[in-house]
Amino acid sequence: MPRNAREGKYRKIPTYEDDDDFDDDDDFVMNAVRSQQHLMTQQDDSLDALGQSAARLGQISLNINEELTAQNKMIDEMGMELDDAELNLAVVTKKTQELIKKSGGCKYFSIIVCLSIVVVILFLL
Repeated sequence: MPRNAREGKYRKIPTYEDDDDFDDDDDFVMNAVRSQQHLMTQQDDSLDALGQSAARLGQISLNINEELTAQNKMIDEMGMELDDAELNLAVVTKKTQELIKKSGGCKYFSIIVCLSIVVVILFLL
């Protein structure tokens, strides 16, 4: 059986904390191991912070999606109401034009405007 299969894919880095009889080479190795462990701890902390930031961004994107969905629904409803109002305005405009034609067109309107101006002038005198 291979050595990695017995111990798992990754081996733990030895710390040598319990050895009292190490020389300069062991001290160098010990410092290198501590430095690597410190770097790994910093990387783990950075990765944790990155993971938390990614989770926050995911939540923010979900909130934005919900807001956009609600606003799209409101825009669609407003568009339908605008179409209804445009149709109603077209009907009223057509009926007004028919009423003007039935009542004599611009002829009576001109007479009413002229008489109104005369009344205003007489009122001012």
